[in-house]
Amino acid sequence: MATTFKRILVGVDDSADALLAFNYAIHQAKRDDAELVIVSVLESDDMNVYQALDSDYIHGEHRELVRHVAEYQKQAEDAGVNKVKMLVAEGDPGETIVKDVIPHVEPDLLIVGSEAKKGARRHFGSQAAYMAKYAPISVLVIR
Repeated sequence: MATTFKRILVGVDDSADALLAFNYAIHQAKRDDAELVIVSVLESDDMNVYQALDSDYIHGEHRELVRHVAEYQKQAEDAGVNKVKMLVAEGDPGETIVKDVIPHVEPDLLIVGSEAKKGARRHFGSQAAYMAKYAPISVLVIR
């Protein structure tokens, strides 16, 4: 018998793999009639020191990301997912999702893309592998 999930967490960051993961998560949520929680993480190490110290910049970036994730939420709702939530966190994506988001959201499945969109962490070894290793729930890595 196939496993059904009640709450699915999907990480999004605009990379091609994350978009694949998002589409897969929509399909899985519809199949299982599961709640879909969409998360994106504002990475502080993408900012220079002046931006990181500028609360207006941080709030602007945060607001922009919230707006962007809201578009994902609408897309999931338009695709027929009945229960969709979203959240934006800040920090290192892998650690933040494992240590903060998962305990808060309590999903039974995490779906992530294998490569992040930019920076030194672009290759699979990093964020997705970290989450797969340390998350206390099943992790599906899409590529």
